[in-house]
Amino acid sequence: MATPPPKVVVVMPAYNAGRTLRMTYEELPKDTVNLVILVDDGSTDATLEVARDLGLEIFVHDKNYGYGANQKTCYTEALKAGADIVVMVHPDYQYDPTLVPKIIEPLTQGDADLVLGSRLRGGSAVQQGMPWWKYVANRFLTGVENTAFGLHLSEYHTGYRAFSKDALDAINFRMNSDGFVFDQEIVAQVVANGFRIAEIPVPVRYFPEASSASFSASCVYGFKILWVVARYLLHRTGIKRSRRLGSIKGRYSRLGRPGLPPSADPR
Repeated sequence: MATPPPKVVVVMPAYNAGRTLRMTYEELPKDTVNLVILVDDGSTDATLEVARDLGLEIFVHDKNYGYGANQKTCYTEALKAGADIVVMVHPDYQYDPTLVPKIIEPLTQGDADLVLGSRLRGGSAVQQGMPWWKYVANRFLTGVENTAFGLHLSEYHTGYRAFSKDALDAINFRMNSDGFVFDQEIVAQVVANGFRIAEIPVPVRYFPEASSASFSASCVYGFKILWVVARYLLHRTGIKRSRRLGSIKGRYSRLGRPGLPPSADPR
C-alpha cells in the first residue's frame, strides 16, 4: 500500500492584513496545501471579512497579543488539525506563496525538520528593497547565530518557514515570547533538540502594505536576539539549563487502568 502524502497546513498569522490577504491566498498552490488556518490578532481592518469570504479556518484573538502569541495559536491549531507539515505564510504578501512546494521539499524528502526561506540567497535583498541598515544588522546577527549554533545558514530572520510535526511536537514553543523574538527562540529550540535545518532562496517584496519594523524597534529586536543566543550557550554548556530549550516529547506515557496492560486499556 502506498504511503499517503503528508498533510500540509498553511498558517497565516494576521494583523491588519485585509488589503493583501486575498492576493496571498489566491497564489497558494491548492494542490499542495490541504488546509489554510488564519489567526487574527485583534485586527481593526477588514481582515476577518476577507478571511470569511475566502472560506479559511479562522481563529480570533480577543485583542492584539503580539506576533509570537499569534504563532503559538497557529502551530497549536495546526497540530490539532493533524498537520504533518506546517508552513507559515505571512498574509502581507511579502513572501512568494507559490514557493510552498519548494519550501516543504526538504521535509517531504526527510532531509530537514525546519526549512527557512532565505532572502539572502540567490539575489540581492537590498536591490529588492531591504533597507541597508537592516541588511547589515541581519548579516551581523546571522554570523553570531551561526557561530553559536554551529551552522552555516545565510539568514535566520525570515518569516517564511516550514516545520515538521515531529519538531513542533518536541519543542516547548508555548514558553516563548509573545513578541517578534519568538522567531529566533523557536530556532534555538530546534537546534537545542538536535533537529536539522535547511534553507531555500526566496525573493521578497517591500511595499507599504507589507509589514516593516522601524529602526528603533529593530535595535531592540537585535538585542533580544543576542540574549536568546546567550541563553542557548548557557544551556548547551550546562552552566544554566533552560526548560524552554529542553524537549517536551516523552515526558509522560499512558499506562492504562490499574491491573491491565496498556494494550488492554479499553479507553
